[in-house]
Amino acid sequence: MKKTILLILLFTTYSIIAQEKITTSKAIINFEASVPFFEEIKAVNSSVLIILEPKTSTFLCTVIMRDFHFKLDLMEEHFNENYIESNRYPKAFFKGKIEKFDLKDIDEVEKEYVIKGRLMIRGKSKEIVVKAMLKKANGGIRIISDFPISTADFDIDIPERIASKIAKIAKTQLNGVIGGDEQNLLTLK
Repeated sequence: MKKTILLILLFTTYSIIAQEKITTSKAIINFEASVPFFEEIKAVNSSVLIILEPKTSTFLCTVIMRDFHFKLDLMEEHFNENYIESNRYPKAFFKGKIEKFDLKDIDEVEKEYVIKGRLMIRGKSKEIVVKAMLKKANGGIRIISDFPISTADFDIDIPERIASKIAKIAKTQLNGVIGGDEQNLLTLK
């Protein structure tokens, strides 16, 4: 009996130590580059990958650019072919550190954190600082963060004839539950 309990405790301890990354592939990014009085430019990507390494406070987000879906097919086509060049640059990445992050501090009360890192879109990289709201939710960690993206920072050329119809800074919002009930926990081996 004592050996069985000891084995269960050892296995549980090993499982907890092995869970060094928390992940989701179901986070959502809402994208908007609308300007007043012109057609709405909005898209949603609901298959965003987020990996959080609590020990190092490392935060990684990967986005497949073709997974952004617009109301109008033509808008989606222009986004992928003319502006983002999804065939040439299929993914966007963000890798950063969450300042003053400690997994023990995450509870049901939403707290604001600062994430400093590098955003890469269209093969161009830029250091950015964003704020994120984190709290315990649905068996994981809910994150909500805004990432304003300037078209000039990533050499996204917008033709002069339509430049006034598209915002120069796109509003993007990341929203997801990392490691939630329906999510997977990755283990390092």
